[in-house]
Amino acid sequence: MGKGLLNGVKVLDLTRVLAGPYCAMMLADMGAEVIKIERPGKGDDARGNFPIINGESAYYMNLNRNKKGMTLNLKSEKGKDILRQLVAQSDILIENYRPGVMEKLGLGYEDLKKINPGLIYGCVSGFGHYGPYSQRAGYDIIGQAMSGLMSTTGWPGGKPTRTGTAIADVMGGLSCCTGILAAYINRMKTGEGEKVDVSLVDSMVSSLEIINIIYLCTGKVPERIGNRYEAIYPYDSFEASDGSVVIGAGNDKLFQLLCGQMGKMELLEDERFNCNNSRVIHHAELKPVIEEWLRDKKVDEIVDLLLEAGIPAAPINTIDRVAKDPHIAGAREMFVEIDHPRAGKLKMTGNQIKLTDHKIDTFRPAPVLSQDTEEILREYLGIPQEEVHLLREEKII
Repeated sequence: MGKGLLNGVKVLDLTRVLAGPYCAMMLADMGAEVIKIERPGKGDDARGNFPIINGESAYYMNLNRNKKGMTLNLKSEKGKDILRQLVAQSDILIENYRPGVMEKLGLGYEDLKKINPGLIYGCVSGFGHYGPYSQRAGYDIIGQAMSGLMSTTGWPGGKPTRTGTAIADVMGGLSCCTGILAAYINRMKTGEGEKVDVSLVDSMVSSLEIINIIYLCTGKVPERIGNRYEAIYPYDSFEASDGSVVIGAGNDKLFQLLCGQMGKMELLEDERFNCNNSRVIHHAELKPVIEEWLRDKKVDEIVDLLLEAGIPAAPINTIDRVAKDPHIAGAREMFVEIDHPRAGKLKMTGNQIKLTDHKIDTFRPAPVLSQDTEEILREYLGIPQEEVHLLREEKII
């Protein structure tokens, strides 16, 4: 890899599936040297997740690029000793086991900081490392359900709905990455390590912003309201002749511009619609007025018209449109090609952080299982070749 902002930072990635691997991938994309440590023989559970390309999981490959890969049996004393040796020369360790698992192995934060007092120890779990629910299993759908997100996602009268992506896992990964970077900056100033304890549920609760505030400040329990927003209107999806378009008239000036495009300036004199808060209250009466105007217009036509007038609007893209979009896929490079030794050439999601002087533009394929084990043991720990072979025979690696 080229030199990124985190060049020289050494990370041990003991995570599996999504939230933890996403966090470590973000660090790897920015130049950190990340060693992914997996179980011998099987590896990360995600290696079996669809879609499978030439025997390799694209799910796994998308979350573990730019990492080196090794296997290590952490239930064996020799395996634990090797991890401790790696910890002694690393900056960051990330794990997403259920709270208490690493402690039972003698590899928790309190154990490892005796070896490396400056260690940044990041952990992602369903409910966090303390509290009455800490021992509950945590998965994305549990984070979405327990946080309240699912209760507010969907249409009035419909069932609570999970978002289309594993957003609790992604938010957990991003939150852990943020905490790790803050702790690393503090370590640069003080030399002190830190434990970063991130919960999927906490991460989702934080993300609900106005949804929480409505209840906390008014006592009203937010319900499912479809695609509209609680605080602004029109800020919603609307039906055109060939699909749906979103319009974000986020203030009174933008609504005035919208009325001009619709040829309905009289709406500005209507007490139901003459200010944003009134429009929020009377959204059900305003929506059909806008959709009547859209009825004979195509999505792309209306988006172009509104954007030209300075009104925020967008098509509701299907993923095939996103993957071909000249801005998203083209200029912003949100899809990149990776040449994997077994899966071959395939497209993956790029990195959303755009750095001016340290461009994130190197994407090494995810490691095949145990790909770099021998190299890491030799180069990092100085273990001779014959001992490496013995460790493999003993199923330590």
